[in-house]
Amino acid sequence: MVSAAKKFINNPSDVVTEFIEGLVETYPGLQYLDGFPEVKVVLRADVSAAKYDKVAVISGGGSGHEPAHAGYVGEGMLTAAICGDVFASPPVDSILAGIRAVTGTQGCLLIVKNYTGDRLNFGLAAEQAKSEGYKVETVIVGEDCALPPPRGIAGRRGLAGTVLVHKVAGAAAAAGLSLEKVAAEAKCASEMVGTMGVALSVCTLPGQVTSDRLGPEKMELGLGIHGEPGAAVVDVQPVDVVVSHVLQQILSPETNYVPITRGNRVVLMVNGLGGTPLMELMIAAGKAVPKLQLEFGLAVDRVYTGFFMTSLDMAGFSISIMKADQCILDRLDAPTKAPNWPVGTDGNRPPAKIPVPVPPSRSVKSAESQSRPQELSKQGRMLEAAIQAAATVIISLKDSLNEWDGKVGDGDCGSTMYRGATAILEDMKNYYPLNDAAETVNEIGSSIRRAMGGTSGIIYHLLCKAAYADLKANTQSEVTPKHWCEALKSSIASVSKYGGATAGYRTMLDALIPASQVLEEKLSAGEDPISAFILSAEAATRGAESTIQMHAQAGRSSYVSAEILATVPDPGAMAAAGWYSAAARAVKEEYQGSS
Repeated sequence: MVSAAKKFINNPSDVVTEFIEGLVETYPGLQYLDGFPEVKVVLRADVSAAKYDKVAVISGGGSGHEPAHAGYVGEGMLTAAICGDVFASPPVDSILAGIRAVTGTQGCLLIVKNYTGDRLNFGLAAEQAKSEGYKVETVIVGEDCALPPPRGIAGRRGLAGTVLVHKVAGAAAAAGLSLEKVAAEAKCASEMVGTMGVALSVCTLPGQVTSDRLGPEKMELGLGIHGEPGAAVVDVQPVDVVVSHVLQQILSPETNYVPITRGNRVVLMVNGLGGTPLMELMIAAGKAVPKLQLEFGLAVDRVYTGFFMTSLDMAGFSISIMKADQCILDRLDAPTKAPNWPVGTDGNRPPAKIPVPVPPSRSVKSAESQSRPQELSKQGRMLEAAIQAAATVIISLKDSLNEWDGKVGDGDCGSTMYRGATAILEDMKNYYPLNDAAETVNEIGSSIRRAMGGTSGIIYHLLCKAAYADLKANTQSEVTPKHWCEALKSSIASVSKYGGATAGYRTMLDALIPASQVLEEKLSAGEDPISAFILSAEAATRGAESTIQMHAQAGRSSYVSAEILATVPDPGAMAAAGWYSAAARAVKEEYQGSS
């Protein structure tokens, strides 16, 4: 005999009304309309239609997606949420009751997920409200990226990205914007977000039998929040693979679901579908962030991880990616009293990790094992001279780099590079094993990673890591000029692979690529290594200066008009040419002084 799934409920028909009763007992800022069971509306306790002088933001839909939508009712987010039965669109009369309860002279915005029932019921309610004299605007959210672009009228499904639209609209309304402007911001936000879900199991409705549609070794890609079938059923995969697939699907240039390209700022939401432990959601978030940064070239400005729009007890998660500008970030960061919007998620964050404290004896031992040699070899002296000169030039270029970056970026290129250069000079006094070229390059990368931060810090750390790996693979006791040439090529290839830029993109690579090419060419032709280094430095300078004629295709400069770009060279390229040329001159002087 097959029995219903075990649930902590009473009568399955009463789960929504009993949920609402528990919700308002938990959060005193919420109340509900006394119209059970037909009218199930949660609203702000501090709002009445007769006195409310701001735009009311209303959303809703079938229940079973908690905390959506009632958990987002509060100042700065939703003014009211209309609750249908489980997975059933709320009736027109219930929606109308919500509109009448909270809509004042400034009108109301209805935010509706793109499902036929919701569109029809909210649409009819909107028209009826207009006939009663209310000002009403509607925004439909359909951000599903799992299925091919639809050919019919159904369109893309509304998923967890809708919650981000709620927040943007609610903050805009709280700021006192007009109905037209609130609707415009909500519509814009809805067009900037894409979502895809994956699940290990389907959900079980109250009072019903658990479905065995998915076998024990299977998972479903792209299923909906009501358990409707998705794009494919596949074997269970590690979360790394799953996250990569989902991100690729959302950001695919072929489908062009969202207008997100390299260099954009984005918001990431990892949403649990009800039955997935928070630990697993955090693992997914931890894998998604570096993939977005390194593989897709995106700046991840905000990360929201938790339960935002569930599907009862479904074991799965969805990922939403929203293109963000400063206006959207300000709306997301704006204060709200909605009980289920996450707190502490603004952009002010300390470093993700700090060193593990160690006993003093261990610290001393570590310093001894990785320290500056008491006596430098010829190669060690050259390396020291090159590092000293390169870092010193960067320090002297701080103001110029900031000035250039102030016109084409965020104005901190010089300050960021300065932090890295001063850290390198300080660490070199005690910690760099200068007689070992590979390990010294690795230590430079560690100094940069610790001190620089930002995209520049990541790029230079990548440079050092790739060079270290190449130099470490050398089995000879001495590092030759050709080894350095190969290490430079590997560094450039690594940055291009993960950052997406190449020659002509108006980046630091426009200095390093010509330098690498000339260095390789001259060394292959039998040119004196010192002369080859100097000639390659001249090529780096020419390449950096030529960026003034380039259209930016990466980084924040890609947002800047061609007219402004034509007034200054790329600061990152000028910095690279600066330290590279300084190192070349220093090596030449050291060589001439020792011969």
